[in-house]
Amino acid sequence: MDLRILLYLAFAALSAAQLTLTVGLPSKPNPFLLPPSTHATLSSLHKRLEAPLTTVNTFNFHNVTAGSYLLDVHCATENFGPLRVDVGADGEVKAWETYRGNEWANKGEEVQVKTEGGSRGISVKGVGSKIFFIERPAFSVFSILKNPMILMGLVSMGLVFGMPYLMENMDPELRAEFEERQKESPMNAIMANAQGGQNPLGNFDMAAYLAGSGKKEGVKR
Repeated sequence: MDLRILLYLAFAALSAAQLTLTVGLPSKPNPFLLPPSTHATLSSLHKRLEAPLTTVNTFNFHNVTAGSYLLDVHCATENFGPLRVDVGADGEVKAWETYRGNEWANKGEEVQVKTEGGSRGISVKGVGSKIFFIERPAFSVFSILKNPMILMGLVSMGLVFGMPYLMENMDPELRAEFEERQKESPMNAIMANAQGGQNPLGNFDMAAYLAGSGKKEGVKR
């Protein structure tokens, strides 16, 4: 075998890292309740590594060569946030939170990498459970009372049934002043004309009003 290939393989073996992902406790979700199909992947442009969930709640990657990887934990019941993992030529490992849809250089908060022997450990945490079905809301009287239309109706009923009681208990002078203002209200004139069989809007000229002029000439009022 060519000497250059041997040197390359030896250098790659020295620079390769042992990466261990740990689902730590206490955490949500409980790692002991994860389905056995749960696995993690390290993917780059030209390489993809996969590790299953072990009995001690870890994902073990062996011989991870230098490069920049996207770390994903695939689970049927829980969501895990993706991480960016950079492995240096000397085997140094660094990790950051990342976000899908953003540029690769846009790094989030750095994740602590622990070194134990010849392996580097990263703790992964779930971000929430996967919901496949929407639970139908149960009937509640309070949900009906929160409706704005119901609230407006209740306020209107309170004014209708509570106004006579307020008028009876009102001070005589204040009551007389209130009745006097009610007589001067333009709504009273409209209601009086309506009760007398006259349409208060019968002589209203809409075209003249929109044109900004006064009464229409030649029309008797």
